[in-house]
Amino acid sequence: MSVIEELSQLLFPTRCFGCNAIGISICSNCRREWHPHFYTTHIRGMKVHSAISYSPTASRIIMAAKENGLKGADQLIIDAIVHVLDTANFDAFNVRLVPIPSSGINQRRRGRSFILELCREISAATSIPLIPALTINRKVKDQSSLNAKSRLTNMHGAFSINTNTYPRGDLILIDDVVTTGATVAEAARALNSHGFHVLASVTACLAQPLR
Repeated sequence: MSVIEELSQLLFPTRCFGCNAIGISICSNCRREWHPHFYTTHIRGMKVHSAISYSPTASRIIMAAKENGLKGADQLIIDAIVHVLDTANFDAFNVRLVPIPSSGINQRRRGRSFILELCREISAATSIPLIPALTINRKVKDQSSLNAKSRLTNMHGAFSINTNTYPRGDLILIDDVVTTGATVAEAARALNSHGFHVLASVTACLAQPLR
């Protein structure tokens, strides 16, 4: 380690994404919680496959990536989604990845379209083509404080198809977390209503559904 790197570690020590303990980017305790499995749920007849059961540790890792732009946290999410894509075995299908888009205000605040950027790396790692087919066509509220019914109302009609986009094949929606499924259900509705085929959704985390 160079003198500059040593000084940097003294001033800005590496902390665990999950618990903020000084040491490494993810400690052994948090690694046990962020250990990819394979969960399947159904949202309005669509299969949703996920890797991680949502927890306070998972929430902090997601926030470290989404809100703080930490590349190590990005990689944990990418690896979790790649694990699900490999385990689900979509070999019999002509799959394409469709990222759930960020709102314009969130893109400007974060300096990037979070899921789209991750999907580019997932596509490179898996050789599955990426089609950014969706766009948000109106303002939506932050979902974190909404119950299940309010989330459905909030997302209804929120997505449309990008101009000059024709997503052929079997489409897989990609997002970081599924809770009530309101977002992926609306994304699937927007695509299916235009005659495109949504095969499934894949997320890094699966949260307990809200009432």
